[in-house]
Parts: sequence; C-alpha cells; structure tokens
Amino acid sequence: MEPLWERGGFRIAHRPGQGEALVIAFASIGHDVTRMPSPEFMRSTAGFPALFVMDEGRSWASGADFAPGLVAALAAVRARQPVNRIVSLGVSMGGFCALAASDVLRIDATLAFSPQFSVDPAVMPGETRWRDWTSRIPAFRPVCAPLQGWACLFHGMQDDATQALAFPQQPGIDQFLFADQGHSSLAPYLRARGVMRGLIEAAVAGDRRRLVRIATSAGGRLRAKAQLPR
Repeated sequence: MEPLWERGGFRIAHRPGQGEALVIAFASIGHDVTRMPSPEFMRSTAGFPALFVMDEGRSWASGADFAPGLVAALAAVRARQPVNRIVSLGVSMGGFCALAASDVLRIDATLAFSPQFSVDPAVMPGETRWRDWTSRIPAFRPVCAPLQGWACLFHGMQDDATQALAFPQQPGIDQFLFADQGHSSLAPYLRARGVMRGLIEAAVAGDRRRLVRIATSAGGRLRAKAQLPR
C-alpha cells in the first residue's frame, strides 16, 4: 500500500485494484490503543481500488485533517484512474466515520457496522463505553452520524439497541438488526458467515435487492419489520 496522507494523526493509504469503483475503509479504535489503528477490511475489499483511513486520535471524524485528508487522497486516486462510484465502510468508530465521509465526499453507498449515532454526551448521556477517547474531543463534528445517499446500518441488539434506535428512519436508509449479536461480535459474525464480501460487492454494484437478501439470510431483520425491544 502507498501512503497518500500522513498528517494530524490521520493516515490514508492506497491500494490499487481493478474497476472504477473506489472503496474507502475506515478503521475502528483497534485492539492496541497505544498505536495507530491497523487498516481494516483488506481481505474483504481485495481486488477493488481502495483507500484505508486510520485515525490515531480516535476522533470520530472530528479531527481537523479528516476532511482535507479525504479530499486530497481522492484527488490523488483520480489522477491515476477514473472513479465513478464510491463506497465507504467501517466498524464502530469506523462505521461512524464512513457515514461522516458523506459530508465531505459524494458517497454512493455506505456500509456501517455497529456505528454510533452519536458519542456526544449531550446527545447520548448514557453512553460511556468510549468515554476515555470521547472525553478528549473538544468539539464533535459532526455531532450525529450523517445519513446521506444509500446507507446500510448493521446493529447487534444485545448491547447496541440505544444507539441503533436513535438513528432516524428515512428513505434511502436500510437498517438491519441482529437480535443475537452485540456491538463487538457483529462484524466478526458476518465475516465468519462468509457474507462480508457479498455485502461489499452488492454495495459496489448498487444492488439493493442482493444486499438485503444477503443481510437477512445472515439473520438481520430490516428495522421496519423487526420486533423491537420495549
């Protein structure tokens, strides 16, 4: 992979691939909080031109270099090849950032696994799971996860119901709820089921019917049809 941006705690690396659809994968907090997060979704996105975005400060897209880095990295890719479709994806903080990217770039489809609706205590006062990191963020930008274009949200309801149900229901949003999964187990579960690659391929192709079929076959229920907790 080739580094395209390294500033302000953000690292964006490029891996070339085939086709004119660009995948942008945003890293989560990661397992070692003392180091820069590792790139994620490398195997699931193999073959596609891809950008991998890592945030050492774990700023939930609030860092000053988030937008400039994305703009510069996309410009560098476009100088080398045509880009006619962009898909963003990520897990947890990475999922939030994948949604936030739509405020910066024209994103055609987003796959957000276990994304937070907000980590701002003023919006979600009961959310303390990431307080060690979020307490260091001087201003939340954006405060809540943007929902633009076609966004697919995946939530494990064992411990993420409050975040999941805070997202508004609106046209263009597909939200899949997994009753038997939690925040940390959902993405590994989808990988173990062998469906992560299919979800990405469906998003790249703009094939909503296929994406819904894959997600529901793995146990997800569309929010409009799911039995919600009382």
